[in-house]
Amino acid sequence: MKVNEIVEFLKQKADAGYLAGMQRYSIDATHAIGVRLPELRKLAKTIKKNHQLALDLWDTGLHEARMLASLIDDPALVTEEQMDNWTKDFNSWDLCDQVCGNLFDRTPFAMSKALEFSANKAEFIKRAGFVLMAEYAVHNKTATNESFIAIMPIIEREAWDNRNFVKKAVNWALRQIGKRNEILKAVAIQTAQNISKQDHKAAKWIASNALAELIITHS
Repeated sequence: MKVNEIVEFLKQKADAGYLAGMQRYSIDATHAIGVRLPELRKLAKTIKKNHQLALDLWDTGLHEARMLASLIDDPALVTEEQMDNWTKDFNSWDLCDQVCGNLFDRTPFAMSKALEFSANKAEFIKRAGFVLMAEYAVHNKTATNESFIAIMPIIEREAWDNRNFVKKAVNWALRQIGKRNEILKAVAIQTAQNISKQDHKAAKWIASNALAELIITHS
């Protein structure tokens, strides 16, 4: 399928009610038409992996086309420059999470970019850093404990950020790393306890939420 054919197909699948719902869930729908994720996943299976088509779909600027791009792109062909360019275009939490969880976390640069993005001032780029950590913890079964222990100071360092989409991603990364195994649970619990001592509202929320889950799974 060509880009224009895909866009036309997406328009046929658009749902005005779903589009309104996106806005209720704090999704920037300025460039969206309201296509549900299951429809995008079904289409992606039909298209299969196609790096160039993914790049072209991203360039349309259409929210759903960009979500689809993350599903059909080949992580082996993704470059660091592409990751930088796409994250600069993130304008909503769902696009950020889908791109990181469908594609970026499977690239060779996942963790190095996670660390880089985690220090960025832009809300959704910074969120991407911690979503990458969380998704990497879920999907990369061979990653070492040491690779995750090394990023705990970053999670602790950034727990002050009170922006909703950042603090939720920091919390997500902490919890997912802690759920990998018993060693990382203990490290995550200690990190959460350290975070709880920070004099920041966001930090106390992150720590409380993480400990509530990790201690249950740790016991």
